[in-house]
Amino acid sequence: MRKSFAFAIAAVLVVLYSSIFIVYEGQRGIMLRFGKVMRDSENKPLVYQPGPHFKIPFIETVKTLDARIQTMDIKADRFLTSENKDLIVDSYLKWRIEDFSRYYLATGNGEISQAELLLKRKFSDRLRSEIGRLDVRGIVTDSRGRLTTDVRNALNLGTNEDDSNADNEIASAAARVEKETKGKQLILNPNSMAALGIEVVDVRIKQINLPDEVSGAIYQRMRAEREAVARRHRSQGLEEAEKVRAAADKTATEIKAEAYSQALVLRGEGDAQATKLFADSFSEDPEFYAFIRSLRAYENSFKNDGNIMVLSPDNDFFRYMRDPSKQHHNTNN
Repeated sequence: MRKSFAFAIAAVLVVLYSSIFIVYEGQRGIMLRFGKVMRDSENKPLVYQPGPHFKIPFIETVKTLDARIQTMDIKADRFLTSENKDLIVDSYLKWRIEDFSRYYLATGNGEISQAELLLKRKFSDRLRSEIGRLDVRGIVTDSRGRLTTDVRNALNLGTNEDDSNADNEIASAAARVEKETKGKQLILNPNSMAALGIEVVDVRIKQINLPDEVSGAIYQRMRAEREAVARRHRSQGLEEAEKVRAAADKTATEIKAEAYSQALVLRGEGDAQATKLFADSFSEDPEFYAFIRSLRAYENSFKNDGNIMVLSPDNDFFRYMRDPSKQHHNTNN
């Protein structure tokens, strides 16, 4: 008896536990009964808000959808500007589910991969169209904010000019939603992301680069231009250096000439003063003057090796080289 009661209590707890489900913050729930979506009076899927809810165990299941903002990186791709110039654009976008029932029906049971596939194709087509309207200068400078805003608005609201594969797929998904809900949905542009129940929150461009072959050619041209400027500066520097060197040489020559002229003047004045001093000194003692002249003559005569002089010993040239006693004797005679 007790075992049966305990088993009944356990069964009741299991059933009760299976009857309760919780939708956490940042999520929304879609109820499925025998695999079919539970719908409201307007034939739209029932969406459960965050909090505890009840379901029929083993018959009803819950499909949860992420209500948070999603970030999707877009692989860098090549785009053509209005000047027919290629750019490599690296970007990303942020999106979230705005209409959960529409999103669930349009994407095939709420598959996020299907939603991102359509969103990525639509974004690529729209970005390509917007970049094709602008030139390179407008894209990389002040037009980047306007560019991303235009792309975001075009994704959310749609346009009347697109006719791409992505637009056709979005329109097909939107038509499926209208058919399943029997036209009880808001009328939306069939090529907008709103038709899928998606809102694009933000679009950002991370990098804009030139293709390798273009950037290589540009770098080569820039290098050639810089080298030409460098050569011009070097030639101008050499020219200025030659001017400075010529001016310095001219100044040096003038200074040397002036110094040489002053040296000659000073040397002449010094020689004149020396001559005057010698003259004054020698006039007071003629014998001493004759002795000095003889010493200079001896110096000039004997200073070079190999000079031969044939003179008589009694020659007056050698008078200061004789014995003083003989010299005096000769002088007396």
